Amino acid sequence: MGISKSQRIFFLNMTRYLFIILCFFLINCNGQEKQSKPLTNQKMDKNNLEYATLAGGCFWCVESCFHMLKGVDSVVSGYSGGHKDNPTYEEVCTGTTGHAEVVQIAFDPKIISFKQLLEVFWFLHNPTTLNRQGEDIGTQYRSAIFYHSENQKLEAEESMGASEAKQEWNGKYVTEIVPFKKFWAAETYHQGYYNANPTQPYCSAVVGPKIQKFKKHFGELGWLNEKAEN
Repeated sequence: MGISKSQRIFFLNMTRYLFIILCFFLINCNGQEKQSKPLTNQKMDKNNLEYATLAGGCFWCVESCFHMLKGVDSVVSGYSGGHKDNPTYEEVCTGTTGHAEVVQIAFDPKIISFKQLLEVFWFLHNPTTLNRQGEDIGTQYRSAIFYHSENQKLEAEESMGASEAKQEWNGKYVTEIVPFKKFWAAETYHQGYYNANPTQPYCSAVVGPKIQKFKKHFGELGWLNEKAEN
């Protein structure tokens, strides 16, 4: 008994459909593999560093983690996004300056890309909670990406869309993607705060566990520098 014309059309359509699904699966797998590959151990080119300015809650934790990545030259805790010049920590904590707690990262894009920094950014904080990270509440703890170029803006939008689509965090992302204007370095005692004060109650209860989770995940990916691995 032969196959009818309608059956041939059905099988042809099914074959095309399965082929499209297979292509989509392979593209996604290749993309994930590319994102997760280990970072190189090549020497940083400090003459061609780029900058990323990110707000993901309390800067004590965020700063400590970004310091551990290959390709990162420096991480400075500070304030950005507000209207008050040269703000103090006490002023920012009132929520009246418009500033967010941020870290400014100097990195070598040949070793770690801006998109890879954003992978770490999504991992480190909850981008679905408006003006809040855990028990830290206020506009100074908002989630934000202050882009330094149009390319960073496009990559930030793409990265956020991908992370939200995969539901890495359950809910709608509220992260602001806004142009960088000015960065104010925080007071000296905030720089490297966790390393200097690991037994401080907030550090031991909140920051320490986050750092251990970060080190386990990105250590397995081969993204940590030698100092962090030792």
